[in-house]
Amino acid sequence: MKIISVVGARPNFMKISPFVHAINKFNETAKQPIEHILVHTGQHYDDRMSQKFFEQLNIPQADINLGIGSGTHAQQVGHTMMEFEKVLQLHKPDWVVVVGDVNATLACSVTAKKEWVNCCHIEAGLRSGDITMPEEVNRLVTDRLSDLLLTPDTLSIENLSKEGTEAERIVFVGNIMIDTLEASREKAEKISIQSIISHNQIQSINPTSPTGRLLHPMDEHYAVMTLHRPSNVDNRDVLEPIISFITQEVAKNYILIWPIHPRTRKNLIDFKLYDSVANHPNLILLEPLGYFEMLRLNMGAKIMLTDSGGLQEECTILGTPCLTLRWNTERPITLAEHGGASVLVGNNIERIRSEYQKAIAKSRKPVRPKLWDGHTAERCLEAILSYKK
Repeated sequence: MKIISVVGARPNFMKISPFVHAINKFNETAKQPIEHILVHTGQHYDDRMSQKFFEQLNIPQADINLGIGSGTHAQQVGHTMMEFEKVLQLHKPDWVVVVGDVNATLACSVTAKKEWVNCCHIEAGLRSGDITMPEEVNRLVTDRLSDLLLTPDTLSIENLSKEGTEAERIVFVGNIMIDTLEASREKAEKISIQSIISHNQIQSINPTSPTGRLLHPMDEHYAVMTLHRPSNVDNRDVLEPIISFITQEVAKNYILIWPIHPRTRKNLIDFKLYDSVANHPNLILLEPLGYFEMLRLNMGAKIMLTDSGGLQEECTILGTPCLTLRWNTERPITLAEHGGASVLVGNNIERIRSEYQKAIAKSRKPVRPKLWDGHTAERCLEAILSYKK
């Protein structure tokens, strides 16, 4: 059997890593080893945003890099389809495996079906209900086309069933990103917070408090924030109140550690908001972090403020109280009403303030949804090997 796996952007890397390792483990004893080809579309091409993850998660260098780079959604999808078509025609795989919901996921699933190649979607069935999100379009199209839909939770199965998906195409396997988390815990725990700061701190910020004391965040005494979605960072009228809240209220209570996304950093500069963040005495700005470093910060954070879906999931497993700066989520299993650690607060400051006060009063409470056990990749591979049309 020949399998082509596709990654395109950073969220994919944590999902493909355990799948690659599952194939390698299978091949150690298999009479008929799987021929595996890893394709990186190059949607994330910055070294800090891509290469570091490959190294840390022990993902082999991609066999093929399409080098797509940045561009509009249509440009990325179109260029990926053209280049991936050549790969399929040359290598003629039995399966194309796509993960998550980035543009590469959509582009390669469409191309696979046009070339009559079986397509498997890992992390199928997630729905936000918000069709204005590009990722929602990617999820809907990919799930409609894929032959095999591997779901992370029972709510995802319900979504697919409501859309009329045949039961035989759906296999409940659990959350593959938790495989990566569980495999990384030991390494992450050994990293000191101070080393993360010293190796990744953006140099323009003030490294001392008003008293001249170096900032040394201790576990449960710092907050973490990530912010990258256009709905939060592309409009000054939305971004400025968020910045005011974190500088005047969050950073008043805790040291705030903020690994800053390039898009957000650029907009802060363009909107003339960067200095208020960069010079705040209780706020630490970092470059984008590797997986282990971000996991370590999450392990010790008193609270997480984020618009990242993946961090919602990690906060649930780790028990970190999480304010999700979105109005909806494709991962409702992580929400407090389903037993998770996350609360949707959107970008309404009054709601953020209210839920923030509740969150910092909470103690850490890890939750483990069904099959989020670190063995999802094995079940994914088994589902592909046992698939019958």
